Amino acid sequence: MNKVFQSIIIALMSAMIPFFSSCSDDDSVNEWDMSYVSLLPADYLQPTPSFTLKHVEEEGIEGSVEFQFMATTQKAIAQDINVRYSVTCDGIDADKINLSDKNLVIKGGSTASEPITLSITDWKYLESTKEALDYTLKIKITDIESTSSEVANAAYYQEIILKISKTAEKKKEIPEIDLPGHMQAALAAYPELGCTGGPYEVWKMWGVSEDVLCAGNDKTLLFIEDVLSEMVDIFPSEYIHVGGDECPKIRWEKCPKCQARIKELRLKADKNHTAEQKLQSYIINYAEQFLNGKGRRIIGWEEILEGGLAPNATVMSWRGIEGGIEAVKHKHDAIMTPSLFLYFDYYQTMDTDNEPPAIGGYVPLEKVYSYEPVPQTLTSEEAKYIVGVQANLWTEYIPTYSQVEYMELPRMAALSEVQWTMPEKKDYADFLKRLPGLITIYDLNYYNYAKHIFQVKSQYIPDTKANILNVVLSTIDNAPIYYTLDGNEPTAGSNVYTDTLRINQSCTLKAITIRPNGTSTVLKEEVKFNKATMKPVTMLQPINEKYKFEGKNTLIDGLAGSRNYRTGRWIAFYQNDLEAVIDLQQETPISKAWVRTYAEIGEEILDLRKLSVAISNDGKGYKDIKSEVYPVASKEDRNGIYTHELSFDTVQAHYVKITARPEYDIPTWHWGKGRPAFIFVDEIGLE
Repeated sequence: MNKVFQSIIIALMSAMIPFFSSCSDDDSVNEWDMSYVSLLPADYLQPTPSFTLKHVEEEGIEGSVEFQFMATTQKAIAQDINVRYSVTCDGIDADKINLSDKNLVIKGGSTASEPITLSITDWKYLESTKEALDYTLKIKITDIESTSSEVANAAYYQEIILKISKTAEKKKEIPEIDLPGHMQAALAAYPELGCTGGPYEVWKMWGVSEDVLCAGNDKTLLFIEDVLSEMVDIFPSEYIHVGGDECPKIRWEKCPKCQARIKELRLKADKNHTAEQKLQSYIINYAEQFLNGKGRRIIGWEEILEGGLAPNATVMSWRGIEGGIEAVKHKHDAIMTPSLFLYFDYYQTMDTDNEPPAIGGYVPLEKVYSYEPVPQTLTSEEAKYIVGVQANLWTEYIPTYSQVEYMELPRMAALSEVQWTMPEKKDYADFLKRLPGLITIYDLNYYNYAKHIFQVKSQYIPDTKANILNVVLSTIDNAPIYYTLDGNEPTAGSNVYTDTLRINQSCTLKAITIRPNGTSTVLKEEVKFNKATMKPVTMLQPINEKYKFEGKNTLIDGLAGSRNYRTGRWIAFYQNDLEAVIDLQQETPISKAWVRTYAEIGEEILDLRKLSVAISNDGKGYKDIKSEVYPVASKEDRNGIYTHELSFDTVQAHYVKITARPEYDIPTWHWGKGRPAFIFVDEIGLE
């Protein structure tokens, strides 16, 4: 991509994942029904090809090949498809299928009307379902033309990678091979590299697989050398990214080979790291030493800090800023890429219903611009080890390059000022004034940029003294704003916004701006009041710092959260209960209390285990009114928004204490078993 990044990680996450069936047999013909599933971006290929190889002879395999395609290109010439390769046939010895030296040759001509030529050769690349390349065999298809008007263009990996490498001297493309975790696809092809020996299947779900490379197997070390050698041969970059993130140690804890390696290396657990974490450090160190020997350096995600940092490694801090801080404390370079600020695969607006599908999250333009990569806690000497920032755009949900542009622009403009502007000179308001000039360039180049900055922006500020919600509306260019509070669609004849709106009851706010070139999309917000809304709230236990956002008033602001817990409409509690006291400011009759929660089970955000309500008239002594215990989360539970209500006989209360207990021990069926879970809450209600 010809965009401005301090560094670009080439994370090639797609692959041609093959599935080969067994063959049938008769007196003269043996058939292999061979098919693969395409996960390539639509820009390159969307085939559903299946083909049958017929007429087996001892010298090789000859005959016709049938293809089915769904594609739009006109001609496929000298293209490469990556597959994992396996052939079995009842009654025929594998040696007679000409598979010696990992080489299968199918002889023939070059058009659909003639027999065609396919060849398989060894191409050693590693593919995991998260990122990297495919350590597999290659089918080369030469000048294939289908009988229909739609012909597949199957070029992807080697063709594209070689093109990338040719530009690498001018740019800083850095390949990433994630190890020792995120290796499920490699294990499916090479089960002997896993701790259990398999069989393994390509990972087909979200979350993190417990199956990783066996750190006690010498073949694993040779495998790592082979893969990294290929990267060195293709990419001239100084750095090779070796991943190191999200590597569960469960298999290693029970694997005889891994435990033998731990004993051999005399690795001992200490107060900071387990022996298995130190074993991962051994693997990362091995990769680093190998690459250092070839004149290269490694980058790894912040998890490579666990168990001890490789001597010359650069750390990429993605879960927050803590990994980067720890790295520089050890005098190691760090690249800052915290997900809460710099993950461009996250949504850039709260209105996700009208956005292309994304993985979740919420990183609007202003949040990108607000990030400062050098933490204030660092000394001037330590700050020198912060070598840059990086934004990540993982492409599980990105089918086209046009959508890549949409997710990057104009957030990339904000990123450039984060990287290159001194903190004291950063000014978001000034940035917005200058941005339309850059957008003119986007228009001239027909970029598909996001246009949220031209919509009405809203800010909601609870005033718990006056018991009102202050609503501030604005536009990037001070264009006039028209609004309604009754749910009707706003027009040029609606109320003109001139000053802060003061809302003290339930309503539906809608607002637009009108410019000479058209009307913006409608801003819509439901504000719902209950007896707790806009009342003072005191937290008796802390909000999780990472997901604190606007803090305690989030619970009483009358605004609902969406199915995206990172928008700031939800706050989180971790390793402690939610315990909040609502000051109703006078004795008030209540007969119901409720909280609204969000569950994202795969991300260790589970629902409540217990909800309790207690009341007081002096804010000191509390009387328990009602509580309810909820079952442990099960595999059948679903992600979503849940409202938990406690109804009781009417009581008079001045202060109401709500306690919501999270799951402190994630059940054994979950990949995060044994750890405490988060709870996310957006609103407390009293009626």
